[in-house]
Amino acid sequence: MLASCIIAFSMYSKVPMPRVDWSEKNMKYAFCFFPLVGAVLGAIVYGIATLLFRIHVSSLCFAALMTILPIFYTGGIHVDGLLDTLDALHSYGDRDKKLEILKDPHTGAFAIIGAICYFVLSLGVWSEISMKGLPLIAIGYVLTRAFSGLSVVTFPLAKNTGLAATFSDMSHKRCVKVTMLVYSLVCFIALLWIDLFLGIGVMIVTLLMFAYHYYICRKHFGGITGDLAGYFLQLNELAILIWIAIGCRT
Repeated sequence: MLASCIIAFSMYSKVPMPRVDWSEKNMKYAFCFFPLVGAVLGAIVYGIATLLFRIHVSSLCFAALMTILPIFYTGGIHVDGLLDTLDALHSYGDRDKKLEILKDPHTGAFAIIGAICYFVLSLGVWSEISMKGLPLIAIGYVLTRAFSGLSVVTFPLAKNTGLAATFSDMSHKRCVKVTMLVYSLVCFIALLWIDLFLGIGVMIVTLLMFAYHYYICRKHFGGITGDLAGYFLQLNELAILIWIAIGCRT
């Protein structure tokens, strides 16, 4: 199990990890630890954000640091999926064309436009976040990864190659599904315990984004890919952030 955890952190974060054998046995349960990558990120975000509030940095400086912090932690692997998906969706080509664009290493115009819009919006929303919302945002990183992982092992695969196919094929799917559902349930309970109103909002936002994720995967790509899982993850994290910013003001 430790080797599986190391693989998850090695793949989805920049946290230094010891070398392990990426064998089928170790890969079998690696995805079960994906939400823990989000738990560490949540703890880091909560800790640094709390420190920045206490030393009274400007709202712009706070927002800028919090916007780029997840990228430093993950290495941008999920942002890559977001941008590739935006390029594919805005090609308005057929399914095969969109799948081809997903694996194209070149960056298109819509990826650049999408990145600018995404990070400007994230910067603006982070500038409106208060201390009250930090615990829910931290839990959101775990919840989002639980749903992202759930999609990889439950949605049909768009193709038989790629990161999602590798993890899906090598994972103990039933175990991963149950684990992701347990993570989600624990997150829901924690959200409601912290703040009933904001917690229900985070749950609704996540479920709506997951439904949208399923629609995009099936309609435009015929199934899930690693890029599409990253696309959902980034959008849901931003959607939760927007809800927290709005909810704390109501």
